[in-house]
Amino acid sequence: MTTIKLGQKVKDTITGFTGIATSRHEYLNGCVQYGVQGKIDKDGIIPEIEHIDEEQLTVMSGGIKKESKPSGGGFRDYPQTIKP
Repeated sequence: MTTIKLGQKVKDTITGFTGIATSRHEYLNGCVQYGVQGKIDKDGIIPEIEHIDEEQLTVMSGGIKKESKPSGGGFRDYPQTIKP
């Protein structure tokens, strides 16, 4: 099986649906799914993301590359000190 990287263009081998892998979900039972975003249709409507089992997906091409930047967000284990 090919390792899928987020941003790659993928195809569902059962339905033929294609799109960009935008998220990865791993469950306690070992199931791995990817969120796949399809193209905007001719009327400009963005389709909902489809969640597809990893085993059903094949990589079509490199897709897109987005550089991630630290957002500074998230929960912290310690209280923040606010100075006036």
